[in-house]
Amino acid sequence: MNDEIRYTKYEIRIMTTQETIELFDEYVIANYGRLPRVIVKGEGCTLYDADGHEILDMFPGWAVSALGHCHPKVVEALRTQAGELLHIDNTFYSEPQGKLAELLSKRAFGGKCFFCNSGAEANEAALKLARLHTASGKYKFITAEGSFHGRTFATVTATAQPKYHEGFLPLLPGFVYVPFNDIAALESAFSDEVAAVMVEPIQGEGGVNVASMEYLQAIRRLCDENGAVMILDEVQTGIGRTGKWFGYQHYDVEPDIITMAKALGGGVAIGAMMAREEIAASLVPGKHASTFGGNCLACAAGVAVIEAIEEDKLLENAVELGEYTKDKLEQLKQKHSIMEGVRGIGLMIGVQLAGPGKDIVDQCLDKGLRINCTNNTVLRFMPPMIATTGHIDRAIDILDSVLGEGN
Repeated sequence: MNDEIRYTKYEIRIMTTQETIELFDEYVIANYGRLPRVIVKGEGCTLYDADGHEILDMFPGWAVSALGHCHPKVVEALRTQAGELLHIDNTFYSEPQGKLAELLSKRAFGGKCFFCNSGAEANEAALKLARLHTASGKYKFITAEGSFHGRTFATVTATAQPKYHEGFLPLLPGFVYVPFNDIAALESAFSDEVAAVMVEPIQGEGGVNVASMEYLQAIRRLCDENGAVMILDEVQTGIGRTGKWFGYQHYDVEPDIITMAKALGGGVAIGAMMAREEIAASLVPGKHASTFGGNCLACAAGVAVIEAIEEDKLLENAVELGEYTKDKLEQLKQKHSIMEGVRGIGLMIGVQLAGPGKDIVDQCLDKGLRINCTNNTVLRFMPPMIATTGHIDRAIDILDSVLGEGN
């Protein structure tokens, strides 16, 4: 894999793992704790590194590549769009953006879309819109402990986890934190100054914590009673991962605003906020924008993602494979005392451990399996929606072997 390859008129050499790491050490800011692997190719559920190793990816791209790596329909859409128009500023109309907005609206509650480049940007837009839309004097936001909403100043403040606040104090004023799934605490936090409640239907980074039906319905009721906006952060739960287009569709409730990103672009950077029409009307020209938001390339990818999910019946696969995976993990739990519980919906699954999970994740990677540990003691399985029972069986076998070695 160290042969020289000509991609263009310039000669580009595939570097060794060590050469690439040294390049990063010298020129890339070290704000990530990187694994000592250089990934050179992804296909379906498999990654390939520069040393020729194959990795079964059950946490693809931090839950971004929900269709697996380099899905053919997404790749073809990108190739076609790249030859026509990559980007045009938002003072013009473009077909891909309009088409994607239509597809999303018809699969949710009929709202209108604003496009951006990430989940954090989508949540930032939602918070700004909530203040714009609600009455004067409403400036507070209620969010849940254990949440994760992004890294901008507003969204890191909304993220009710102190570890993300270190070094950035003072944070923005107006945010109130309550325990997740605690209706009494939610009721106590409400006042005439609350503009919105923002929560995740399933907390991802917080440990795959599933909201109860009663909790989301209480948020809806309290927002209605107090003239506040209900915002659901669907950055991880959106675009089919739970077996429905959006996580809220598992509950007998409709929000005012939802945000999405991750799986929406099939690996291409994109974020979106959808708001009810009467709320969206408050976002008038000059109030918010995104230079690259809704660019042709990202929106073409988003259209391809939605079409692929429907053509290949991947919502159904997420339901069936999710149940299969949870059953397999429950069986594994009977063998290994460190596994305390399994929870989640569809292909968003967490395994609660009795102790830290980092070493388990590292050992799984050494044996060719990519999973994740969050909140120190929760293993995350978020397989691609294209995965099969064969992929799951391989993953469970590797995890079983690692846990059998004394973890």
